[in-house]
Amino acid sequence: MGRMLTVIHALGLMLVVFSLAYVMPVVTTLIYADIPVLWDFLLAMVWTAALGGVMWLLTRRYKGELSIRHGYLLVVAMWAAMPAVATLPLLMVLPGLSFTDAYFETMSGLTTTGATVLTGLDGLPPAINIWRHELNWLGGMGIIVLAVAVLPLLGIGGRQLFKAETPGPMKDSALTPRITETARNLWLVYLGITLACIASLKLVGMNWLDAICHAFAALGLGGFSTHDASIGYFNSPAIEAVLIVFMLLSAMNFSTHFLAWREKSLTPYRLDVEGLSTVGLVLVSCVGVAGFLWWQGTYPGFWTALRHASFNLVSVATDCGFASVDFNQWPIFAPLWMLGLSCIVASSGSTGGGIKMIRTLVLVKQAGREFIKLLHPAAVNPMKIGGHVIPNRVVFSVLGFISLYFMSVATLTFALLISGLDFISAFSAVIACINNAGPGLGVVGPASNYQGLTDFQTWICTLAMLIGRLEIFTVLILFTPQFWRR
Repeated sequence: MGRMLTVIHALGLMLVVFSLAYVMPVVTTLIYADIPVLWDFLLAMVWTAALGGVMWLLTRRYKGELSIRHGYLLVVAMWAAMPAVATLPLLMVLPGLSFTDAYFETMSGLTTTGATVLTGLDGLPPAINIWRHELNWLGGMGIIVLAVAVLPLLGIGGRQLFKAETPGPMKDSALTPRITETARNLWLVYLGITLACIASLKLVGMNWLDAICHAFAALGLGGFSTHDASIGYFNSPAIEAVLIVFMLLSAMNFSTHFLAWREKSLTPYRLDVEGLSTVGLVLVSCVGVAGFLWWQGTYPGFWTALRHASFNLVSVATDCGFASVDFNQWPIFAPLWMLGLSCIVASSGSTGGGIKMIRTLVLVKQAGREFIKLLHPAAVNPMKIGGHVIPNRVVFSVLGFISLYFMSVATLTFALLISGLDFISAFSAVIACINNAGPGLGVVGPASNYQGLTDFQTWICTLAMLIGRLEIFTVLILFTPQFWRR
């Protein structure tokens, strides 16, 4: 019981910290002189801080270091609680919006999924659009990692949280000796690239509001937009080119960006096998899908096909979720290939979701090992990726993750099918949500959104987003008897 109260104590502190996120939309309301919305955001800030403060005060006797088990519990509790309090301004500003839809929207924002239930985005108050996109940005690197950077100041160690929330190789190799310094450095790199993206989008024609919002969404691979037509609203090859570059950067491991910045060299990129595989697969797919669309007569010329195929494929494959055209109308191979890429393209330590490229490489290498074992049963054939030997325990962990991934996809798809959704819509919605990719196909395609789903279907998709963002194990481990045993 004491450890549970320690979790509540830490969660209360994090809610107090999270209340500071309302500063940006509050400043936005002042810039645009939107006084009614200003009071709504100030009230939401006070309520969030008060809730966190009460939780912290009532459990202050239980301040202490968390075990790994309770670190997992705190991560899940935080990712469930943050979207709940983030709904407050949406519910106050947007009349008629249900809590189910508001929670879906904020969960989509913080998990960087980019799926939306809102229409009329062009006419939303600027502060609401800033709030939605700020959630994308905060969720991108992981609000837990942000908390890790400040937890020592609050008297709580952060290593357990960092390990529970961060995927892939980042779990086992700190970039700097102290975990808090690692978190701060990653956030500095993240902030620097975000500012570069804002400046680039402004230079190619966006106004400041659109540039800030779409940079936040691009760096977080969140895919929210300030327009119902998404990036198609701008009809600008220059804007699309800028976003392609930053979406690819965001799909790479941010530790690689940090090492390149620290060493003032491109060598870390050359040595990043996962990143090279990500970029290589995406570029080959862009050319291939463009050729396919040209061959099918979807577009009259190859270069037009390449423009639209490249932007939308990169967006979906990196799990961002922007759209410049309704790719739901393309021949079915192309959008299904894009959704397939969304499962594997993002690197570990990036802001993307899905299985991740490093696990895909391990799976492919393991398949090769099995062929060799069949031909040479006595051969010793250690797995190597990028010159590093991968221990068998890591291989088994990857195989376990991928098994759980596909079982989760199947279970959630059947849940949507039972509810009456057609197969293409159900399957693509689950893939898009569990990969945190945003738009699917059918009734949840890029020309529409998730507004037409029933409450039950909306909650299924919300669960898929949470499971995908926390990489399945972190959530499902809470439902095992072993987790709750002493």
